[in-house]
Amino acid sequence: MENNKIAVGLDIGTTKIVAMIGRKNEYGKIEVLGIGKAKSLGVKRGVVNNITQTIQSIQQAVDEAQSVSGQKIENVVVGIAGQHIRSLHHSDYITREKSDEVIDEFDIENLVGQVHKLVMLPGEEIIHVLPQEFKVDSQPEIKEPIGMYGGRLEANFHVVVGQVSSIRNIGRCVKSAGLNLSDITLEPLASASAVLSQEEKEAGVALIDIGGGTTDLAIFKDGIIRHTAVIPFGGNVITEDIKEGCSIIEKQAELLKIKFGSAWPGENKETEIVSIPGLRGREPKEITLKNLSKIIHARVQEIIEHVYLEIKNYGHETQKGKLIAGIVLTGGGSQLQHLRQLVEYITGMDARIGYPNEHLAGDSDSVLSSPSYATAVGLLMEGLRKDIEVEEEVVENQPEVTAPINDALEEEILEEPVVEKEYKAKEKSKSIFEKFTEKFKEFLDNAE
Repeated sequence: MENNKIAVGLDIGTTKIVAMIGRKNEYGKIEVLGIGKAKSLGVKRGVVNNITQTIQSIQQAVDEAQSVSGQKIENVVVGIAGQHIRSLHHSDYITREKSDEVIDEFDIENLVGQVHKLVMLPGEEIIHVLPQEFKVDSQPEIKEPIGMYGGRLEANFHVVVGQVSSIRNIGRCVKSAGLNLSDITLEPLASASAVLSQEEKEAGVALIDIGGGTTDLAIFKDGIIRHTAVIPFGGNVITEDIKEGCSIIEKQAELLKIKFGSAWPGENKETEIVSIPGLRGREPKEITLKNLSKIIHARVQEIIEHVYLEIKNYGHETQKGKLIAGIVLTGGGSQLQHLRQLVEYITGMDARIGYPNEHLAGDSDSVLSSPSYATAVGLLMEGLRKDIEVEEEVVENQPEVTAPINDALEEEILEEPVVEKEYKAKEKSKSIFEKFTEKFKEFLDNAE
């Protein structure tokens, strides 16, 4: 891949908006050229609730990334999350007319298209249809049915659903900030790309991304995404509890959480006290670290129990659904002291903190390997991966000429629509997300 191929990941979060611009180096690692960060003022629990403020925050983050990198940002890969995202499981089948012919991509397209016709709640739209495993006639647990013979093709699907208005609002903000939406990715999937290894995905792993406004869950088993969920609590509710419990302002509560916060109350002694300056000459407040950790512990426990309920709903306790690799914690909220120990205690599963540094070039700024940038790194990776696919497609579509040809033969070759055939074959195998992105861009253009 050439060094001038750059991509941009735009993470529109509840607490911060991050624009990360980068490219791949000669070793295939990501070299971050610039990063821009802005306070997110118009987003609550992953959903845009103030268009003007969100546009300003996006522009601020993008301008900062442009000035640091010296590159002009035009196209961005955006993550979607928020409490409006939900998932469901669905089984469907098609009966093939020509059972004496092998199953091809067209049959799978038909089956996926059938799932897209499912009737959703008003204002909801299917944004992702992920085949889990297939069944051909009476043969179950088939990962790849293409090339097999069979009359009935059946599959289990993981269907991700979101509110049309919420997704449209994000698209409007990106467009109004003067940017092109090149792709949309589910944020838990982006974070998973950045912090999970293929071995973990095969063995079975639950990724918990604790953000400012939401906690995202993605469960992988046998290398396939099995379950996704968005819990409408994050680091902000912990800060809110500290603010209320200690009668202090939000800024002080956030600093207390970051500097002295712990998810395990037993770690702090009654004698450990922190003094908070009073407002406008008032007396300073004294808060014991034990009380602080009790407030944090109560809320964190609630978040973990919500997530663990989702993990149990997926079927972790069954032999087939066992998550051997345990839990990986990422996102800004995962940096809370003793969180890993509390997660292990509540769930009984092994846990680790997920850092995105595995995919970053060796000379990258250490700040970038923080779990709070996992989603941005994942979105950047997605953008670079799309660039490689586009590049490969262009190369594959070039007709090869290995010997001199006469005029008559040249006319014959030019008449043969080689490129068009190749393009059609490629078009068939587009991912669901690419199709969704195309539909979504049309949707935005028509909405203007």
